[in-house]
Amino acid sequence: MIMLGWILAMLAIVILVIAALGILRLPDALSRQHAATKAATLSVSLFLLALLVISSASGWGWGWILRLLAILAFLLITLPLASHALARAGIQELKKGP
Repeated sequence: MIMLGWILAMLAIVILVIAALGILRLPDALSRQHAATKAATLSVSLFLLALLVISSASGWGWGWILRLLAILAFLLITLPLASHALARAGIQELKKGP
């Protein structure tokens, strides 16, 4: 069971590296922001799921499991909202022009 947690953590790291490469390679700010936020949401979720698997297998107790679930719920709510707000600000800045 702990090995599954480590596999999920490694998968999260691979997704973060791919997102970093996307940030370096994409041409404009909106594309880079899209790559960063989508991959960050997925990788952080995978990493928290890995911690959930490891914590349940290691017997950390329900307190840790509830905390990790609360963090996951908070991130799944706030990361897309922050991404949307940044995209709207970027579009308004592009409309304004130089």
